[in-house]
Amino acid sequence: MKNILIFILSSGLVIAQSLPFDYAPRHNRLQAVSDINPGSNVIEDILVINDTVWLATSKGLSKTGDRGNSWTNYYGEPDFEEESVSLVRYNNGTIWAATWHFEEINNEDKPVGSGLRYSTDNGLTWITIEQPIDLESDTTIVYGSNILKARPQTDAIDNFIYDVAFTSGTVWIASKLGGVRKSTDMGETWQRVVLPPDYFDEINPADILSFELSPIPGAYTSENNLNHQVFSLLGQNDSVVYVGTANGINKTTDGGLSWKKITHTNQQLPISGNHVLKISYDESSNALWVTTWKAVTASENWGVSMSSDGGESWQTFLPGEKTHGLGFKYFYNGSSITDAHVFAATEKGMFRTSNGGETWIASPEIIDDVTNVKVTTSHFRSVACGYNADGSVDIWLGSLGGLVRLTETNGFWDGQWKVFITSKPVASARESYVFPNPFHAGAGNSVTRFKYSTDGINKEVTIRIFDFGMNLVRTVIQNVTRNFNNNDTPRDYWDGRDEHRNIVPNGVYFYRIDIGSDDPLYGKILVVR
Repeated sequence: MKNILIFILSSGLVIAQSLPFDYAPRHNRLQAVSDINPGSNVIEDILVINDTVWLATSKGLSKTGDRGNSWTNYYGEPDFEEESVSLVRYNNGTIWAATWHFEEINNEDKPVGSGLRYSTDNGLTWITIEQPIDLESDTTIVYGSNILKARPQTDAIDNFIYDVAFTSGTVWIASKLGGVRKSTDMGETWQRVVLPPDYFDEINPADILSFELSPIPGAYTSENNLNHQVFSLLGQNDSVVYVGTANGINKTTDGGLSWKKITHTNQQLPISGNHVLKISYDESSNALWVTTWKAVTASENWGVSMSSDGGESWQTFLPGEKTHGLGFKYFYNGSSITDAHVFAATEKGMFRTSNGGETWIASPEIIDDVTNVKVTTSHFRSVACGYNADGSVDIWLGSLGGLVRLTETNGFWDGQWKVFITSKPVASARESYVFPNPFHAGAGNSVTRFKYSTDGINKEVTIRIFDFGMNLVRTVIQNVTRNFNNNDTPRDYWDGRDEHRNIVPNGVYFYRIDIGSDDPLYGKILVVR
């Protein structure tokens, strides 16, 4: 199998993954649990509650209570085992995390949901809720006076939780094949929620209806309703809930009884695309901000959509940008919110607007102000802000290549930068490795980093890359002074290009690290495209 081959070529490899929002192949990243860094470099979601920052990562859940000086990582603990975490949420003193993993099924990696964990004591203890599934006999559902056909989701394959929302006494969850479900007993039981099919713009339980609750065809249903593939939720209040699907946004104003659908084609000023990954609410302006992706029609586009009238009309921004996360930096007058900056985490960088979307400014090149470690990826997934007692604001940015903290006072992308890159320590100065490995050369701004030690002594270092025939491909650095301990954050990396800046072909490559007069260190890199 592919993973076995990879392991033979690269000892010490650990596979991690990013969330499959679409049908792109999984991402491989080497991650390690560490108390000085988060558990992973793939940061899917960030939650800031008072002084505590929570991270949903490809290697479980992480938290810090001291602005990142130390971390508690739950990966490998009995409550989380080796699960990835897709999201982390907070409601009325309770922390919620959704878990998942990949399984190889018919030679293909499939995402599999493993439910929810929640804690009422800030992570000291956790209660597990298994992934909601249906019985084989759950082939109908009652909606008003209608008995509708329904496709039972009897397993957790392609059925993990993308989002969670809350209304009074109710927990709502969203999953691609499981649809929308809600629970009024903290996850003990779940009720399926009926949304309009693709060919209806609204439904009401008083209507006479005939359609199937079916995200894909099954043994008992034939319809393929993209509007029943659910990815995002927002509970604005106890009556108003928004549901984002692969066919637009569904809005209820009566707690989920009736629904009106918002799509790219049924409004004069519509959303940019029907695939809705994230729905967020700006408390300063009462505006909805939504990450809207191209779904199936040619007129759709990737971007960010904003509505200031509850979804009746929309402005669209950042055309062509595949945006994953949204966040807000609020400005206060006493306890009142007066304004906000909006952040958009995209696959081509982190963007920010201070004027409601009229102009967007990308973050500068991100380099740690102390260690000089650089963020080399442009693929960002999440953003959140924390407010400090001295008036400064911590802006936390999550990417596929690490975590970033920008501490701002009055600036705009101006402040102190801190970069968190997770890696396993080397045992001694005679050990080295690279991560990620395998390495996806040419995938965005992806790089593979070199982990080695100079025993905390200034030494001249040279790193070279060779092909399988031991021909020189690239000199990464030459006679550069380095001073690394066994657990320092790696600074040196290879971008998968040769001396002529061409991306190298697939295959096995070798690296050689010369550290002072010590014997060279060697290792393998598997490049895939």
